[in-house]
Amino acid sequence: MAGGLGLLGVALAVLQAALLSRGLTAVFLENARSASLASLLVGLAAVAVVRAATVFLGEVAAQRAAAETKRALRVRLATRLVARGPWWASGERTGELAQTLTAGVESMDGFVAQYLPQLVLATTAPLLVVAVVFRTDALSGVILLVTGPLVPFFMALVGAKTAEQTRVQWLDLQRLGGAFLDTVTGLATLKAFGRAEAAVRDLAAAGEALRVSTMGVLRIAFLSSLVLELLATVGTALVAVGIGLRLLYGRLDFESGLFVLLLIPEFYRPLRGLGAAWHAGMAGREAGRRMLEILEGEGSSAVASYPPTALEAPAVNPPRIAFEDVRVAYEGEGRRALDGLSFAIPSGETVALVGPSGSGKTTTANLLLRLLEPHRGRILVDGALLDTIAPDAWRSKLAWVPQRPTLFHGSVLENLRLGRPRATREEVWEAVERALAGPFVAELPRGLDTPLGESGLRLSAGQARRIALARAFLRDPAVLVLDEPTAELDPESEDQLLPALRRLREGRTTLLIAHRLASVRDAHRIVVLRDGRVEEEGSPGALLASGGRYARLVAAFEVGA
Repeated sequence: MAGGLGLLGVALAVLQAALLSRGLTAVFLENARSASLASLLVGLAAVAVVRAATVFLGEVAAQRAAAETKRALRVRLATRLVARGPWWASGERTGELAQTLTAGVESMDGFVAQYLPQLVLATTAPLLVVAVVFRTDALSGVILLVTGPLVPFFMALVGAKTAEQTRVQWLDLQRLGGAFLDTVTGLATLKAFGRAEAAVRDLAAAGEALRVSTMGVLRIAFLSSLVLELLATVGTALVAVGIGLRLLYGRLDFESGLFVLLLIPEFYRPLRGLGAAWHAGMAGREAGRRMLEILEGEGSSAVASYPPTALEAPAVNPPRIAFEDVRVAYEGEGRRALDGLSFAIPSGETVALVGPSGSGKTTTANLLLRLLEPHRGRILVDGALLDTIAPDAWRSKLAWVPQRPTLFHGSVLENLRLGRPRATREEVWEAVERALAGPFVAELPRGLDTPLGESGLRLSAGQARRIALARAFLRDPAVLVLDEPTAELDPESEDQLLPALRRLREGRTTLLIAHRLASVRDAHRIVVLRDGRVEEEGSPGALLASGGRYARLVAAFEVGA
């Protein structure tokens, strides 16, 4: 629409030039009286007002289109990032992703609001002007046809270098964003290892690289502007000299010559505008290339789509869950993370997964959370295929306590309400007490309203775990996934946390993952994994009596303790 309004503005400029040349001819050569010029003046004023309105509406349309494009891009990118899941995101640099979703999306403003309308105008408006000029003065039209194509030709020459330099600038900007985020999030580690000053130097180097590449882009932009201005000036001068000589020798009438001279700027203006918007277009195109990779690229595993008739989560509370011959392989790895995994979690019982690192425990938990989808096999929930249940409906029945709980920048209350936003303060406090977190929350400066800081850094590991447990209590799930809930805790903190964990598991179908075996001794059933398969399973007592891998793990754990 903005391009169409711009073309309408050029048509009005042609009409304005015709009225102005007619009026000046009437005044200076025909001695017309003011009364006879009234209609011309009214026409000129009307065309000027309409042309100004056209320019204004074109700007508004371009800005609205840019705003809508950015909004749609943010939604699509965020949706795609969620769909591709945490496994894909963990292989990307967070700072670069954040840069793409912020500065990258914002750079589309110049691409949509400036570059695209100018591109439409530059490919149509000069043709309209040339057609009008040819009808009035063929020689001037020939000059425009000869000099006009030189502008896009030189733009193409400069544009090849501009695209390369803009790509370098965008990569430098991404590197700086990634390095800055890494420095901020890892500041404590950098300080501890005495690398803080080196990190500052690395940031300075990244900033200098961005400065150099930005100046390179600007240098090319200024050069292209000089070339375009020179070509436009030479073309205008050639037309003006030709018209002047023919006026001098009486081979062209004054009104036609003036009309053509007034139109020449309208021929070159769209081309010069395209040159001015070229840098914004290149920056937007480079950012768009990265966004396209995110939107269309394939991840190693992603949440599978489900049919419009997807089932709701089973009404049975709590459900029975069964894994049948489940296989998962991560892209780029030479082995399968799960290779024919089969076991069941009876309704309301706790099944603990144990085994060495890399045996497939966390992958199994991610399958149950619908963060991954099996490549083969199936997962059943009360006999229904899990992949036929809408993911949001399924997750509404779940609570997850991960090894490293994610706490967001906000208050204790806001973090606890993550899984149940409408919970009252009384319900929240009840969950806090059931998680045995009441004493330390009460001692916080503002209680439930105390800000936790970025990633909950103001809390100890044990306190963060109790907040995560309280969040699970508040959600009151039918299915519970506990991933190493006591990892990295000292024995005293672990002993304090275990009673809350037992209380949380009561009456819920629970998948419990643990390296530290103190938390699995009271599980209903234990499944020992090795290389993505079930090596042995049974009750804790039966497995101890069998003298298999679980018995050896328990013996090693007791010796280590």
